Amino acid sequence: MRHRNSFNHLGRTSSHRGAMLSNMANSLLLHKRIATTLAKAKALRVYVEPLLTRAKNDTTHNRREVFSLLQSKEVVTELFRDIVLKIADRPGGYTRILKTGNRLGDNAEMCFIELVDYNQSMLSTGKKEVAKKRRSRKKGDSAGTTPASKASTTPKEEK
Repeated sequence: MRHRNSFNHLGRTSSHRGAMLSNMANSLLLHKRIATTLAKAKALRVYVEPLLTRAKNDTTHNRREVFSLLQSKEVVTELFRDIVLKIADRPGGYTRILKTGNRLGDNAEMCFIELVDYNQSMLSTGKKEVAKKRRSRKKGDSAGTTPASKASTTPKEEK
């Protein structure tokens, strides 16, 4: 019986699931944003956020622990060199899941999972000022006059 076992196996064996999550974590850390299914994204978030927390303290032991899960020197180097600078003051919640709708083939829920500090469109706090569109006429214009009729009624200057 599976009472109180709320672990999502994703329809895979343990070794397959571990390899898949490791590959997805590598892609997420390299590209900062990946598209996947919602179930995989939720499993990946549980997998990658402890790695990001561990990367905040740059020690040989932490590097080896992270490498044992990611198996990529390039990704570990980027994590400890570049990514940790952006997440240093964040107390947790390093990833964001954005739902994008259902996949056409099998109707699976699709989403983006991304690192929070790398999404430039969400980081921009300044609001763009949009010009107001007026539907009424400007002051001084009468309702029945058009520019052509106005030109004919204005007196011409004499030279």
